Amino acid sequence: MNPVPTATQQPVVIGATAPHTATVIFVHGLGQTTFTWRAMIVEGLVPKLPHVEWILPQASDKPVNYSQGQRRPSWFQISTLPPEPDEFDEQTIAESIGLIEGLILAQIHRGIDVRRIFLVGFSQGAALSLMVALSTLHDLGGVVSLSGWIPPRARDQTIASPNVPILWCHGTADQEIPLEMGEEAVTFLCKHVNSTPSMSFKTYPGMVHTINDEEVEDVLAWLVERTA
Repeated sequence: MNPVPTATQQPVVIGATAPHTATVIFVHGLGQTTFTWRAMIVEGLVPKLPHVEWILPQASDKPVNYSQGQRRPSWFQISTLPPEPDEFDEQTIAESIGLIEGLILAQIHRGIDVRRIFLVGFSQGAALSLMVALSTLHDLGGVVSLSGWIPPRARDQTIASPNVPILWCHGTADQEIPLEMGEEAVTFLCKHVNSTPSMSFKTYPGMVHTINDEEVEDVLAWLVERTA
């Protein structure tokens, strides 16, 4: 059963300004809220993608070990950054995957072709988006990982969508999710998931655990190509 969001977890929806033919679900990172990304999406992306509806889900506040037990918006428990290889909060990850799956199903029920539904996530939100892509039975339009990673233990799940298009963006100076973690995950995906040229890996010299204008332009170009 998919978890039902509480009132404080209701996603923000930014409607399409033209006939709605595609949907992007944007998943924020640890300690963030939908407000963290709304300005970038509204100002930088919405005007160029008028046929796209944007859904920004909000993680609930949870005690986070990495933050000395303080309650922060989090999709799953995490104790260290960079994450340890054996770290895997199975129950909460399953709940968060179910929440994103629920949003996908709602779009399908509204008549949106699943191949025109995309996941975009930053950091922990990217990890969640990738885990959804590895486990979902739906052939999604694609996934964008911004400074993300794939928990090694999540890779034991059945890989249901072998050729989902993926855009992986990573800063070369990222200390929280080092570039090497991104490179290792992309190697895994190319070997086990993406057997076609549907994988794109882009790096940004000197960029830390954040985004920059060049990355936003790359994401926009990737989405424009696939939602045209």
